Amino acid sequence: MSSFEAIIYGIIQGLSEFLPVSSSGHLALLPYVMKIQDPGVVFDLMMHLGTAFAVITYFRKDILSYIRALNPGLVDFKQGSPTQWFVRNFILATFVSVILIILLIPLAKLARDPNIIVFNLMFFGAILWIADEYNHRKSDLLESPMESGLQLKLALLIGAAQAIAIFPGVSRSGITLSMALVLGMRRKDAGAFSFLMSLPIIMAGILKEIPDLIHSGGEKLSVLFWGIFSSFVIGWLTVHFFMKLIGKIRLGYFSVYRWILAILMLTLLN
Repeated sequence: MSSFEAIIYGIIQGLSEFLPVSSSGHLALLPYVMKIQDPGVVFDLMMHLGTAFAVITYFRKDILSYIRALNPGLVDFKQGSPTQWFVRNFILATFVSVILIILLIPLAKLARDPNIIVFNLMFFGAILWIADEYNHRKSDLLESPMESGLQLKLALLIGAAQAIAIFPGVSRSGITLSMALVLGMRRKDAGAFSFLMSLPIIMAGILKEIPDLIHSGGEKLSVLFWGIFSSFVIGWLTVHFFMKLIGKIRLGYFSVYRWILAILMLTLLN
């Protein structure tokens, strides 16, 4: 893979990671569109490193406050500040995600088939549409629920939803937003929680693949740099604008995009 192709990968990753359109699905389909060899799961994961840096820099103040909340007082579930409740719910949701992802990894390795990705784009696009419509009509939306107490149902279900996104075409942000919207969370709260939840999973995946990266050689690492850099820049801009728009736009528009993309991919593959 050339540096130019890596930059294209990074741009696609930066645009699609935080929009409910499936970044992993886009990256897995790119080789078929660009007529190049599939760089593999490790390369795709490293593109996620750039968008992880984007989340860290954009939410840096919030993340620092959450880190400061990591103290012995967290085990006292009878009381807590909004930040402490957020951290407790975040840890619970992440724990559920990690356990389920470990169980699903063997199946996910078989799911990079483009036809499966196309199905996931269409099916989970429909789920997003339904969730958006339901949330739009719901009058009693929860305001900052993750900061108001222990939310077992919310944390468990959103954590489980994130695990499903290990399959390309599902969309991590799409499925977690869908679950949060169905459960009655406000869009902006759902978006922030969804973006922050991606960090532990991405960083854990990258640490797991470090041995393979070390053995990949200097040339591959230099190509990775350009992909990571472009995914960081475009990812930060995407987070910035999406967080401003999420409370104003209908997420069903992204469902339409997913369906159009799926149809185009079916045309290209057949």
